[in-house]
Amino acid sequence: MEDRQRKQRKRNEDWNIRPYLAIGLTAFIVIISCILIFFLIYRYYGLTVYWNKLMGVLQPVLLGMVFAYLLNPIVKFGERHLVPFLEKHMKKERKAQKVARTISVIGAVLFVLIIIAVLLGMVIPELYTSIERLVIQLPGQVESLIAWGENYIRADSELANYVEEVLMKGLDFFENWAKTDILPQAKNMVTAVTGGFISVLRVLFNAVIGIVISVYILMGKETFIGQAKKIVYAILPAYKGNVLIETIRKGNDIFGGFISGKILDSAIIGVLCFIGLSILKMPYCLLVSVIVGVTNVVPFFGPYIGAIPCTILITLANPIQGLYFVIFILVLQQLDGNIIGPRILGESTGLSSFWVIFAILVGGGLFGFLGMVIGVPAFATIYYIIKRIISYILKRRGLPQETNDYTELVRVDPDSKHLDYK
Repeated sequence: MEDRQRKQRKRNEDWNIRPYLAIGLTAFIVIISCILIFFLIYRYYGLTVYWNKLMGVLQPVLLGMVFAYLLNPIVKFGERHLVPFLEKHMKKERKAQKVARTISVIGAVLFVLIIIAVLLGMVIPELYTSIERLVIQLPGQVESLIAWGENYIRADSELANYVEEVLMKGLDFFENWAKTDILPQAKNMVTAVTGGFISVLRVLFNAVIGIVISVYILMGKETFIGQAKKIVYAILPAYKGNVLIETIRKGNDIFGGFISGKILDSAIIGVLCFIGLSILKMPYCLLVSVIVGVTNVVPFFGPYIGAIPCTILITLANPIQGLYFVIFILVLQQLDGNIIGPRILGESTGLSSFWVIFAILVGGGLFGFLGMVIGVPAFATIYYIIKRIISYILKRRGLPQETNDYTELVRVDPDSKHLDYK
């Protein structure tokens, strides 16, 4: 009797864990289907046109969803502090929650808009000043470089002849390139610039509409979540629906923790960069600090992406300060990578350095800069699903689930499940 009950409990446990296999298979099928749809869309021109048109129509909605997701932590923070205060001064608890939600949503939107306005107000004048200074100083720097080159070349007649020959070939190549490529394409270039300007205006307009949509999403987010769960449980059995909801919740924790933590980390790095550059009396302090802070959102490669143009910009103004800037950025990124970043992000992704680099390269290769930003949390979610599936399979087979148990493993006995190590 006890053996029968034990076997029945084992079957029940297996049945409760088995949905992870179904979720893994479903995720695999979804990924393959998305890849096939992607190539199908970009293989045939007609589908590409309709797809781009659909994305253009849905752009405000998609932007609104993104804005709502990014603003949600601020809204939750505001509600967490406003609801207890308003409940003490209002008779109806539901009304207090509604007022707290309204104040928190409006406050979150205004907070972000004020930050963007302040940054633009500081960066645009600095950018204008930097460009003006660069235009004024660049001719003198070029003349100094040419004079240095002439003095060096005069000392070696053979080198002078070689440089003259290279310059003549370069001038001929540039002249032919201007006649054959630049002038015939001038009309197309003007059209492209005009189209790009119109596209920027369209994106800005869609962003404004997206902010409005994000307000509606945040005001009724519980309703949207409830509708999504209702659809899940209407399509899937209860146990599979539970697994799917749990996986989505874990993915949300990974995405939310990583993105909010990375934004905070980048803001701290930007401020520290500005303070350090001001102390060192570097040129373009504000502009360089904003570039370093924004590009720091990209894990691992972000600091180098931002440091390269900033180094060139500072070096053009003062080569020695350019060298100092490189040293300062290396020290700052070591501080971020070893102290600030780990304390803020912690183990939000659960990925090793190798998988972080892998996720950034794959995400950047497929979706550009956006892929580099969201590639790490997206891959961390996939990694979590695969880890759960593998743990379930190993548990069913009576094998250990920790990776350290397999590092020195030689073989597993098929019958007794005995593990042989070196």
